[in-house]
Amino acid sequence: MADSLILEVADLEHDVLTGIYSEETGKPQPLRITIQAKIAIADRYDPDTPLEASKNYMDLKAAATDLLPHGVHFKLIEALADHICTTLMDGDDRIEAVTIKIVKLAIAEADEKIGITMTRERR
Repeated sequence: MADSLILEVADLEHDVLTGIYSEETGKPQPLRITIQAKIAIADRYDPDTPLEASKNYMDLKAAATDLLPHGVHFKLIEALADHICTTLMDGDDRIEAVTIKIVKLAIAEADEKIGITMTRERR
């Protein structure tokens, strides 16, 4: 098995204009988003390895929050996931793949997790 490094921001809750919920209510839909970014791994990470040798976790969070276009209604959550993947990959060539899991909180009735998981690999 090859070495790998996956950075993760898990269970980030954010309201986004998406889906039928937003279409019917005109309000953003509450989502729970998990982002995994597979990045090129170094041969070794020593105690004095500089911070620049890895990706900033806050970049993952920003791609799902601050860097979303304001006022845009993502009709499909797949479009939202695609936007997050593209934002991260366009911003850093070290990212080899991004996996986005999105759970729609507003439509859950008994703690089930309704949503999608999308993975995009760099081509």
